[in-house]
Amino acid sequence: MLSIIKPLIVNITILFSFAFNANMFIPFQRNMNITFKYKIVYSIIGAFGALLCMAYPIETLGETNFDLRMVAIMIITLYTGWASGLFVVIIVSIMRFIIGGSFIHIGIIVSVSAYLIALLFRKKFKSSNRLISGALAAFTYFGIYIILLYFNIAFLKLSFYITYFIAFFITYLAIIFIIETLLERNKQFDEMVYLDKLTTTGQMAASIAHEIRNPITTVRGFIQFMQKDTKDETLKQFSPLILEELDRTNQIITNYLTLAKPESFEMKTVNIEEVLMDSISLLRPLGNLSNVTIEYVPTDPIYIRGDLQYTKQSLLNIIKNAIESIETQGVVKISKYVNTQLGIVTITIKDNGKGMTKEELKQIGLPFYTTKTKGTGLGSMITNRLIRQIGGTIDYESEVGKGTTVSVSFKLDY
Repeated sequence: MLSIIKPLIVNITILFSFAFNANMFIPFQRNMNITFKYKIVYSIIGAFGALLCMAYPIETLGETNFDLRMVAIMIITLYTGWASGLFVVIIVSIMRFIIGGSFIHIGIIVSVSAYLIALLFRKKFKSSNRLISGALAAFTYFGIYIILLYFNIAFLKLSFYITYFIAFFITYLAIIFIIETLLERNKQFDEMVYLDKLTTTGQMAASIAHEIRNPITTVRGFIQFMQKDTKDETLKQFSPLILEELDRTNQIITNYLTLAKPESFEMKTVNIEEVLMDSISLLRPLGNLSNVTIEYVPTDPIYIRGDLQYTKQSLLNIIKNAIESIETQGVVKISKYVNTQLGIVTITIKDNGKGMTKEELKQIGLPFYTTKTKGTGLGSMITNRLIRQIGGTIDYESEVGKGTTVSVSFKLDY
C-alpha cells in the first residue's frame, strides 16, 4: 500500500505547486479574456505538470503506469478551453508512447477520455457551481475509466481502485477549490487597489469641490441676469454656451463630490425590469438624435436586492456611454439572462461603436481615464463603484472596430 501512496503524494504535490505557479505567471481573473498568449502559457504549464506526474508513476503493477496526469488534462480543459486541453493531451500521448509497455493504447485512451469528458462538461462548468459540475465530470470519467481498466487490466485489486480514485477525486476537487479561492483573492486585491485610487480622488475632491462650486453658481446667476437686459449681441450669442459650460463644470464637481462622500444605500427589493425600461425610455431620445437604435425585448418582472436610485443611475451611465461610443449610426442591444443556479441576473449592453484596445479596456473605471474628448472618466468610475457597493459585478469586453459589451450582474431577491 505504501508503494502506491508515495507516488500519489508526489503527484498531488506536483499538481498543487503548478496551480499556484500558474497563478504567479498570469494571475487568475474571473471572466478573463483568455488570449492566445495566455492559452500557450497555461498549455505549457499543464503539459509540464502532467509530464512530471508521469515521471513518478505507481510502478508496482507490472507494465502499467498509473498517475494523476488526467487531473491536469481535465483542469486545463475546463478552465481554458479545447485548444489548451488538446495540446496537453497530445504531449501526454506522445510521452506515453515513448514510455512504451503493453498498455500504451489504454494509457492514451484514458487520457483522451479525460479530455473529452472535460470538454463535454465545460459549458455547464462555466455557468454553474464549479465544484458540483466538476464533481459530476469526475464521476462520469470514473465510470468510463473503471470500465476500460476492468476489461483490459484484469489483475487490478479493489483496494487499488479505492485508493487511486479517492486520491484522484480529492486532488481534482482540491485544485478546483484552490483556483476558485485564488480567483476570489485576486479579485479582492484588485478591489483594494481600485478603492485606494478612489480614496485618493475622493480626498482631492473633498478639498476643492465646494470651493469651486460657490463662485461658479455666482457667475451663472450673473450671466442669466445680464442676458435678460443686455443689448450686447455678442453676450446674447455666447451666453448659452457659457451657461452650458458652467453646467458641465458643475456636473463634474458633483461627480467629484459623489466620490468624496460615503454613499447611504437603501437596500431593498428592486424590479430590475422596471428600472431597465425606465432607463431605456429616458435615453431613447438621445439615441434618436445620434441615429442609434436601442433594441430590447421586455420580459416578466425580475427582482434583485439593491438600491433603486443607484441601480438606475448605473444603468443610465452604461447605456449612455454605449450610445455615445457610436459615431455615426448604430445599434445598442440590451438583454437579460437569469442564472438560477448562481442566483444572479446578468444584464448585457452591447454596442457596435468604435470599441477599445486591450490597454484602454484595462483602464476603464480608473480615476480620470476616458476615451471621450470631453469626458473626465468619472462617470465610469462612479458607475463601477456604485455597482460594487450594492453587491453587483461589472465586466467589459471590447474589440476595436466592432464595439463594446458591458455585463452587469446583480443578486436575485427571491
